[in-house]
Amino acid sequence: MSREEHNGTQRAATPWRLGIYAAVVAVTVGGAYWATRGASAPTTMVAEHNHAAASGAQSASPVMLTPEQAQRIGVTYAVATVGPLEREVRTVGQITYDETRLHTITPKIDGYVEQLLVNATGQPVALGQALLTIYSPMLVQAQEELLLAGRLTRDVAAASSDAQRSAANLLESSRRRLTYWDIPASDVASIEESGMVRRTLTLRSPAAGYVLEKNVVAGQRIMAGEALYRVADLRSVWVEGEVFEQDLAQVRVGQLVHADFEALPGDHRMGRIGYVYPTISAETRTARVRLVLTNNDLRLKPGMYATLRIVGTDRAQALTIPRDAVLSTGERHVVFVREANGQLAPREVALGIANDARVEILRGISAGDTVVASATFLVDAESNLGKSLGGMGNMPGMDMSTPPTPLPMTTGTPPAPVPAKPQRDPMADMPGMDHAAPLTPKPKPRVPPSSSHDGHRML
Repeated sequence: MSREEHNGTQRAATPWRLGIYAAVVAVTVGGAYWATRGASAPTTMVAEHNHAAASGAQSASPVMLTPEQAQRIGVTYAVATVGPLEREVRTVGQITYDETRLHTITPKIDGYVEQLLVNATGQPVALGQALLTIYSPMLVQAQEELLLAGRLTRDVAAASSDAQRSAANLLESSRRRLTYWDIPASDVASIEESGMVRRTLTLRSPAAGYVLEKNVVAGQRIMAGEALYRVADLRSVWVEGEVFEQDLAQVRVGQLVHADFEALPGDHRMGRIGYVYPTISAETRTARVRLVLTNNDLRLKPGMYATLRIVGTDRAQALTIPRDAVLSTGERHVVFVREANGQLAPREVALGIANDARVEILRGISAGDTVVASATFLVDAESNLGKSLGGMGNMPGMDMSTPPTPLPMTTGTPPAPVPAKPQRDPMADMPGMDHAAPLTPKPKPRVPPSSSHDGHRML
């Protein structure tokens, strides 16, 4: 058969092949529909499955665990009890000066510093200790008036009572002026005894403590009211801490506080809250509390950090369980209660106050109930898994039944292997493709040695 007749025969057979392909596809689709028609679930069942899956995510189902299973995943139990619930508020404080023991030393007259006796910051100062000597024309004039009043008093000793009284008042006024300018009474008496005016007088410290600031040097001109020294008595210090807004309800004046210091290992001190500041910081949402501590040994230094533990009994009678027993999802709080039949049933509870170990239960369980105290998350996962699998049992195409048991193997001769069916080339029936016999390539004509490519004979 020529090539033209063979191609014409293939084109004539092409419509028949297309018809056969369409029939095979139709039979396959119909058979698949017929096979799966009985396994299809109604629409109501699909909707029911979706609802079950959604509810399983929101609520858990009871769980039954054997003692071996509970031990393997680390489940422990605790009993809900009624008793006092102590809550501890922890915060960081810093030691600062006792503001009631701060003193600023200022002169009450103008003058010049002749000699500076306390000349370094941090130097301890005792009550009445000499700070500096000062020359002041006002003090010189006051001394002269004092000596004049003394001579006048002696001169009128034999005069009338009115003259004596006036001289005595003048002498007392001269003494009072010097003492008002912080000249000690002993120095005033020494001036009267000597009967001589002193060029300089000594200013003494009105308080004891340590020099925090020194704003004077020798030879300096000072004026009345100018701050020369700032002295702090460190035998008592304050510790100020920051308490968050939500913890303020647990803090009150007079509450016992434990204080520990990182710079003083093992030095544990106790005090009481002396004051709760009436304002809250808008940036940190905290309020300051003040603790007063004695510091007779002067080991507590301003600027040190302290860890404060404020302890108080918040509830005298509260129903509490371990804090790890509560599983919080963000929308609700769940605990698993062990029932009489051994099942672990989830219950939603309402929480009250809590400390580091226990939490108050306002409603949801009763005193004496046994709850899961650890591995609560694993129990909840097991509960949600059972709920989800129970809802997936009715899904189309999901067969949750027990798989068939395979037949036991026999000891006889194994059956002979079934020969594999030869696979047919899928491209064999495509139009225009003839795979009946492979085409043998024609051999190329051999060029004789005596011929050339341009048709001329070679000599």
